[in-house]
Amino acid sequence: MPLVNRRVTYKLYPSESQEAAMWKVHKLHCDLYNAALQERNDAYRLAGKSIGFTAQCKSLTAIRAEHPEYLAVNAQSAQVTLKRLDLAFAAFFRRVEEGEEPGYPRFKSYGRFPGFGFKTHGDGFQFTPGPGWVNGKLKLSGVGTMQARGEARTPGTVIRADIMRKVDGWFLSLVVECEPHRECGDREAGLDWGVETFATLAYGPGEYDAFENDRLLNAEAEAIKQEQRALSKALRGNRSNRAKKAKKAVAKRHRTVANRRKNRVHQRTAQLVAGHSLLITEKLSPKNMTASAKGTAAKPGKRVKQKAGLNRAILDTAPGSFINILRVKAEEAGRCQVIVLNTRKHRPSQTCPGCGAVRKKELSEREHICGCGFRATRDQAAALSMLVDGLKLLGREPCPGLRGPETIPRAA
Repeated sequence: MPLVNRRVTYKLYPSESQEAAMWKVHKLHCDLYNAALQERNDAYRLAGKSIGFTAQCKSLTAIRAEHPEYLAVNAQSAQVTLKRLDLAFAAFFRRVEEGEEPGYPRFKSYGRFPGFGFKTHGDGFQFTPGPGWVNGKLKLSGVGTMQARGEARTPGTVIRADIMRKVDGWFLSLVVECEPHRECGDREAGLDWGVETFATLAYGPGEYDAFENDRLLNAEAEAIKQEQRALSKALRGNRSNRAKKAKKAVAKRHRTVANRRKNRVHQRTAQLVAGHSLLITEKLSPKNMTASAKGTAAKPGKRVKQKAGLNRAILDTAPGSFINILRVKAEEAGRCQVIVLNTRKHRPSQTCPGCGAVRKKELSEREHICGCGFRATRDQAAALSMLVDGLKLLGREPCPGLRGPETIPRAA
């Protein structure tokens, strides 16, 4: 398998003086980002000119001469910050062209600025991994050497790095060039993602499996409410250190949920790839699935509160990350294939896997019962229908007992 780039994250443990130095560099990068954004805004507003990444990189020399504090910032690291702004504008223009909500790049506060990066290993940073790439040491220019704790699943060559500030400390995110190795199984299945059940697998009529949805956000919902009440109380009147602590407590609680969600997605996708050689699923659009039901002032929506609760439940399962990470792990395994069906052409939740009849179902209808005699839960029928369609795309016959090459015509 060719070499690929993978992210490896370590938690950093700087000393008090090192953390102060990192905060200083962090703030300088944030100021640079905001100044570059202001320059682009002013150039277009006053002169109708667009300033790009290359022009702003050329200005770095003058900035470092006029502002000596920027001599503490690695030159290539400063270019990484400017490149992030450039990517933000590229995404903005792409959304405009595609007719989406544009989301113009915004100024960042120190607390919301994600961190800073380095383009080349050895230029501004040096990472020395421990035995087996478990833990290690990071040397930052102008800061010093500090401990890093974590583990790389697949060791390789360090390419670049990002230093990230989170609510629970500083983190190092390395990009490592490596040759991943992952085993896969030999089973073939249709896979239906869902909220009631996280994932339903179908291998044939009457042969199913499922991953239950552990609803991570619900498990922490009461604790989050208590933390938010404490924050609301602390924000009344004069702002104090108590308010800062309460705000940090809320952020930590959400960070815990996010970490568990990410861990769950990695575990589930690893299990799926380890047991299968073919997985057939459907294309998911989280943005469309989680659209608000508010409507407009002239035409207000219905069941807005219920839809908001459903949106939270959908996002808690991280459907976009689930499919993306599944595909990446399948590529690492080499022999595992993931087919993602276009739901505009294939309608697994509305199609009977037994005879091919298409019937629109309400979301509340959780059981599939067809006149041909096929009966299963809604999720099982959808997963089985995907298995049939995927096998046909590969030029293969579906499982015995399922619809053959000639099916009932699908509804328009």
